Amino acid sequence: MKIAVAAEGGFVSSHFGRCAEYALFTVNAGNEIMEKVVIPNPGHEPGFLPGYLAKMGVTHMIAGGMGPRAQNLFAQEGIVTLMGATGRVDEVIQDFLNGAPIEGESLCEHGLFSHQGCEHEHHHEE
Repeated sequence: MKIAVAAEGGFVSSHFGRCAEYALFTVNAGNEIMEKVVIPNPGHEPGFLPGYLAKMGVTHMIAGGMGPRAQNLFAQEGIVTLMGATGRVDEVIQDFLNGAPIEGESLCEHGLFSHQGCEHEHHHEE
């Protein structure tokens, strides 16, 4: 399994596409971290990141928030999305591997007119 965590300064980012970097964890069948690689965010273009991360072998994406369209695009690539994560990246990944659920509301609810904790512009169709 390969897990990507949207990161900002060692913490889980509130928005997967606007983070500074992704921490990629390669995990063996015993849930042990075999490798951690940090890559810069290649850019936030609609539909790009799911395919990009899938080509890198990512099977799971952990972030604070993600809109429903992006979640669907990740699902089409076979990547499981886990939203609502907060805290230090290394602690979140270790808790997840130890069986703690990552669940909660996405910190960025696209499609709604209220975006507390979401620090970018949204364009809504009326």
